[in-house]
Amino acid sequence: MLDRSDVTAQPLREDGRLPLVVRPVRDDLEAGPFLRANRAAIDHLLLQHGAILFRGFSIDSVERFEVVIQALTNEALAYEYRSTPREKLGGATYTASEYPAMHTIPMHCENAYQRDWPTKLLFACARAPRTGGQTPLADMVAVMSRISPDCFDSFRTKGVAYLRNYHDGLDLSWRNVFQTESREEVGAICRRLEIDFEWVDDGERLRTRQLAQGVARHHALDQTIFFNQAHLFHVTSLGRETADALIETFGLEDLPRHACFGDGSEIPSAQLAEIRAAFEAEKVHFDWQQGDVLLVDNMQVAHGREPFTGDRLILASLCDAYSKCR
Repeated sequence: MLDRSDVTAQPLREDGRLPLVVRPVRDDLEAGPFLRANRAAIDHLLLQHGAILFRGFSIDSVERFEVVIQALTNEALAYEYRSTPREKLGGATYTASEYPAMHTIPMHCENAYQRDWPTKLLFACARAPRTGGQTPLADMVAVMSRISPDCFDSFRTKGVAYLRNYHDGLDLSWRNVFQTESREEVGAICRRLEIDFEWVDDGERLRTRQLAQGVARHHALDQTIFFNQAHLFHVTSLGRETADALIETFGLEDLPRHACFGDGSEIPSAQLAEIRAAFEAEKVHFDWQQGDVLLVDNMQVAHGREPFTGDRLILASLCDAYSKCR
């Protein structure tokens, strides 16, 4: 248990379990020593609540955030085989996904499109937005309760195949995704991560396909979690009009991103709508305050991002890997 002479701890909402909000009760409480001394209790609370918001510890710089990362995790992950634009700021610290401020980032579990993923996520608010910009959370058990057994079973038995085509000027380039200028290194990374790849159009364009899980067993709980990003990668995540235009231009095989079941069959639109509605219904919001740190169990809890105004800067770190490729 946390020492209540140091902090208070209670859920953000009386009717919910996440996030648990931990606040210092005295001004001289230093984050690093406190977190290191209470690591076991914090890990236990994370399994109970799924997410913990540390508020009032003034973690608003890369240097202070690195202290928190080292105190609360065993291993920081490099962000490879990227899905979103990020900047590395030093050590284990990246910016959170840098999509334009007017866009919503849909709810997801980090790297669930891969066979490698972090079990812990850490975020820190270096600069709070003027409006919006929340990082909504969703309890995956509650999300799964809204997904029909037929839909869940389809993903459990078939898995998900993620297709990516790296067209010039569309989405992320292969150089960004794989963080290299070398085609040979791309091949080595793909083989290590069990990603099928080929260079098409006379070797000018990279195409990748990875078969990954539809559901996964939680690393510490006796529980199977709906764990994939099919609803993000599927072309319809861009809206029907944009999806139709991309399909007309490229066809399904050459889309910049797409997802289907692992056996190659298309995911029914009704199931995708069901999944998106389940995530939307379970969103829990809080407004970022400068210096906040959010610790997330990446399998129990999904996250996203709301549109914002102002100069928002959220730091991020992906930690403590689970891998099916090691």
